[in-house]
Amino acid sequence: MLGTKALEILGQEISKSEMDNYISRIKFSEKGSNSQRVIFIAPNELIAKFIQTKYANKLANIYEVHTGIKPEVLITTQKANLSIKSKDVNVKEIRSQSSLLNPSYTFDNFVVGDSNQFAFISSKQVASNPGKAYNPLFIYGSTGLGKTHLLQSIGNECLEHGKTVICITSEQFTSDFIRNLENRTMNKFKEKYRNCDVLLIDDVQFFHKSEKTQEEFFHTFNEIHAKKGQIVMTSDKPPKMLKDFEERLKSRFEWGLMADITPPELDTKIRIIKTKCEFDKIELSDDIIEYIASNMGDNIREIESAIININAFANIMRQDITLEFAKNVIKDQIKEKKEAISLENIIKDVAHEMNIKPSDIKSKNRTKNIVEARRICIYLAKTLTPNSMPQLASHFGLKDHSAVSHNIKKINNLMENDSYFKARLEELKNKILSKE
Repeated sequence: MLGTKALEILGQEISKSEMDNYISRIKFSEKGSNSQRVIFIAPNELIAKFIQTKYANKLANIYEVHTGIKPEVLITTQKANLSIKSKDVNVKEIRSQSSLLNPSYTFDNFVVGDSNQFAFISSKQVASNPGKAYNPLFIYGSTGLGKTHLLQSIGNECLEHGKTVICITSEQFTSDFIRNLENRTMNKFKEKYRNCDVLLIDDVQFFHKSEKTQEEFFHTFNEIHAKKGQIVMTSDKPPKMLKDFEERLKSRFEWGLMADITPPELDTKIRIIKTKCEFDKIELSDDIIEYIASNMGDNIREIESAIININAFANIMRQDITLEFAKNVIKDQIKEKKEAISLENIIKDVAHEMNIKPSDIKSKNRTKNIVEARRICIYLAKTLTPNSMPQLASHFGLKDHSAVSHNIKKINNLMENDSYFKARLEELKNKILSKE
């Protein structure tokens, strides 16, 4: 049994501060653990609850990679551990544990916006009619935008309808393949993967590391597809952009439907945060929610991690969650900033965000949306660059510094009276500042 070694492996996947502050405080319980249930002892209930929420599934995944079985991972206290009784685990339970399906990932708690609507609708249709609607379904987009949530939602719904579901990452598929190849048990491997009703592969882009794995997955794909089984894959890029992949495999990926997920809009991020807070019974004020949505970037996993950290620190320190408290907790998670910002970059980014031409901003056009974009540029230029008022007046074709001051005052008034506008502006500022 991995035991303490699993904690060391987890330490390689998380930050040093997370390892020192949390994981190093728990100990493996050899007496209470078995192949289906692994128990770690925490010093108190708050730490136990926090680690259970944030790291238990990661530890279970580590066990699955190294043992082939995904156990139930419990983080508890010494006192609570005494009351935990071992339970019988039947074959059906073991089989369900050998996949990565997390029952908390459902379509009901997936927040839909313009950035993910097509992928959401496509996934729902696949889950309702596996093997017939779109096969394969290939969902792609940057890290942390909800691809895994949709993948697992498909799996959970198919499982509810009695389908045999395997949900696994490409790296775990590779590890399983190599282990069975070395043990000369490939018949067992083929029986497992080629006879399922639904095969869900997360992060398929990592198949590029192994030609043999690609060949095996190619044959697995063909077998499942021929039997009308459903295949769903996620990736950080579309098939045509996958490097070091066989053309015949990329061609298979394009057989069905490709659905992309783009970074969420500000209002979608706000709704995601509110949904997460409601689900975890965490109370955050609107100004804290808007601050997180505006400053944490687009990675939903990082945003959810920030919420968990804020709540955990508040519980441990027994403090109310104020805006200043929240800012202090997540300050290390805010992205690095650029040292020098040019006026042209500000104009270009604002124009892109507001769907107008950069040349419109410096023109005499008085259309409402262009006037607003121009004012935002002037405000951000004064905030983010060392240019003086006269320099800004000259650059934006204004009469003098008083015109610059007038535009900045208009933006300040809007920010005072419209919290959503303020959050939008804060998000835009952080997009300009964030390192690429």
